Amino acid sequence: QVADNPGGAYNPLFLYGGTGLGKTHLLHAVGNGIIARKPNAKVVYMHSERFVQDMVKALQNNAIEEFKRYYRSVDALLIDDIQFFANKERSQEEFFHTFNALLEGNQQIILTSDRYPKEINGVEDRLKSRFGWGLTVAIEPPELETRVAILMKKADENDIRLPGEVAFFIAKRLRSNVRELEGALNRVIANANFTGRSITIDFVREALRDLLALQEKLVTIDNIQKTVAEYYKIKVADLLSKRRSRSVARPRQMAMALAKELTNHSLPEIGDAFGGRDHTTVC
Repeated sequence: QVADNPGGAYNPLFLYGGTGLGKTHLLHAVGNGIIARKPNAKVVYMHSERFVQDMVKALQNNAIEEFKRYYRSVDALLIDDIQFFANKERSQEEFFHTFNALLEGNQQIILTSDRYPKEINGVEDRLKSRFGWGLTVAIEPPELETRVAILMKKADENDIRLPGEVAFFIAKRLRSNVRELEGALNRVIANANFTGRSITIDFVREALRDLLALQEKLVTIDNIQKTVAEYYKIKVADLLSKRRSRSVARPRQMAMALAKELTNHSLPEIGDAFGGRDHTTVC
């Protein structure tokens, strides 16, 4: 919808989420979509550090007015990793005025970050407030079925037969992002090509031994549930139950919040792990 109507209701568009979840890919896709519909549109994509570098260069060359004209004449400004503006006061000041000028001109602004706008430390409150004026979208880690589909598609693109149970085995253990999934599969394929062995679960265990060992050391939902239940002197079964009494509801909310913060599970997966709750109840 942003590509169809840049500068419309979803302005600015703010995408946030962890590394490797496809924010940059989505940013490029929207930019390309705008150009496809309006070939003469001036769409500028850059990393936030490039904006800072351009501004510093303009100041050094006494060309700040040219800098302003360039950035304020675009039809769409796409900036990746806006959190790198943190503690750069002059850059934030200039971007604040650029942001206002673009918004007043109905020119599209799309930003990405690794965290929710109000959680970006070192960025002025007036900017963080403006980041949320349009549409803010959380990019969540892919769910299990999606991870399996990604692996199967990637294997198919490489003309590799990947058994479904093997794809499920990998997807169940690597949850953080698409980049990690694809990297793991590339390693499995390379090992299979080098050794001439078939891709089985045992083969994957061997090929990804260090990666799987690292995953086992990470915080899990099971560990969180056990720790919270022990702290509040209740049973894990209580956390998974439908009980809504304060003595259970509060620990449950705490456990779900910790699962969201400390694990790479998607919200639907966290909801499922707590008795099949709707993911919208995960705080």
